[in-house]
Amino acid sequence: MSDEIQSAESTTAPVETIAEASSGDEQSTDPRTHRFECRSCGYVYDPDEGVKKVGIQAGTAFEDLDPLSFRCPVCRSRVAAFRDIGPRTKASGFEENLNFGLGVNRLTPGQKNVLIFGSMALAFAFFLSLYSLR
Repeated sequence: MSDEIQSAESTTAPVETIAEASSGDEQSTDPRTHRFECRSCGYVYDPDEGVKKVGIQAGTAFEDLDPLSFRCPVCRSRVAAFRDIGPRTKASGFEENLNFGLGVNRLTPGQKNVLIFGSMALAFAFFLSLYSLR
């Protein structure tokens, strides 16, 4: 009898783990957290930041914006000019190209900035260290 209880407990444990993992995935795929890019000028509306210039509070989803009164703060394009570019944690680039480039294409824009500017700072430090070779 105790073996049946243990086996039932062991089968429910992975289900709970899967449910917890999927709740994290649901948060990243929630369309209310997606960023939208203006196709005219490239401005990116991020719901986590809002638009201070227009008075839109942080946390306002793109769907909650009034399509008649909201305009791009840069080029004044309407809501129809914006396209969904996904959440902030999504890797930038076309889906079919993400598997190329030694894994660099799977990095988020912030990670790419750290990689680029970090390597530039390291190269500059190596260059300055050449003066100590005397």
